[in-house]
This record gives sequence, structure tokens and C-alpha cells, in this order.
Amino acid sequence: MGTIAILDYGAGNTRSVYYALRRLGHEARVTDEAAVLRRAGRIIFPGVGHAASAMERLQARGLDKLLPTLTQPVLGICLGLQLMCSHSDEGNVRGMGIFDVRVKYFPEVLPPHSKLRIPHMGWNSVDDRGSLLLKGIASGTFFYFVHSYFAETGDGTTAVSEYGIPFSAVMEKENFFATQFHPEKSGRAGEQVLRNFLEI
Repeated sequence: MGTIAILDYGAGNTRSVYYALRRLGHEARVTDEAAVLRRAGRIIFPGVGHAASAMERLQARGLDKLLPTLTQPVLGICLGLQLMCSHSDEGNVRGMGIFDVRVKYFPEVLPPHSKLRIPHMGWNSVDDRGSLLLKGIASGTFFYFVHSYFAETGDGTTAVSEYGIPFSAVMEKENFFATQFHPEKSGRAGEQVLRNFLEI
């Protein structure tokens, strides 16, 4: 499998991902070095925070250009998923375009008079539509979400959740994988998602 690299660009929940991997018996290297990322066997791209400022930090390191060229398995988490999309309405920022969908703000698309709270925070069920990351996990299993923006469903969507409207919970395309939920905070089901990624 080779080295597991966790991408550090100042916008991550890198520590929680690092310790989740340790609980599974794997060591990982937290890094922003392009040479290390190119050599890694697996890369995890976590993130929390504002899309525009996160993209600026990636651009400053050239990582926005590097990530789409990688050929090993890459896993985006939460903001990582959103930055892998074509565009985010959060700061009106262009994404990496790995997944050809737009990231939108919940309050702008929820039904009128919706009483749903933003951010979408807590446990929600995920409907599997053929996801490799969800192998061995029953469709409808609950995972932990924290987000105000969401990726639309599209060709890369392999699992869907719903919060007023359906959105992409898991996206997969070639060697790129991403979850809107936090597997590192989702108990045993989340651990299985990480195991599945590491076995791809």
C-alpha cells in the first residue's frame, strides 16, 4: 500500500484523521510536500472551513494543480470533497474540477419556510448507490455530517443523503474518492469506510 499521506494545507481536521488511522493500526504522514504526496500510496485530503480561503492556501503551495494529476487513490473529506468539485458558491471559487458538479448553500435551495437548521450537523442516513467506499456497509447507515454547503448529485455520485433536498454524500471517479460526512467521526461505519479506502 505504501505511505499514507494526510494533506496539510492549514484547513484540516488532520489530527482527527491521523488518530483514526492509528486506531486502525496504520501510521500516516501529515505533509504539504509535493514530492512526498507524489510518492505516497494513499492520500487523504481533509478539510474544514471556508472554501475560498482554503483554495487560496492550496494555490499558494501549487497543490490545486498537483492533486488532479495524482494517480494513486485520493480521499477527500468534507471540504475536501467540495474543493474537488468544479465550483463552490462559498466565496464564488473555482474548484479542481475532478467532479463536475457545483457546491451550493443549503438556505438558498431549501424549500420555502424550511425549519431545518444550518449547518447540517449530526447523524444522517446515507443511501448507497454502488459506492466502493461503502462496501460491507448497509445502505441507510448513519454517518456524521457538519456542513452548510453541499455538492449536487451528478455522474460521480455513488451515495446520497438528504437534508431538505438530496445531495452527494459520497463521490467517486477513477482514483478519486470523497465523502461529505466525516468517516473519522462516524464510529464503526466510518472506520469501515477508511478501511475500504485503504484496501482499494
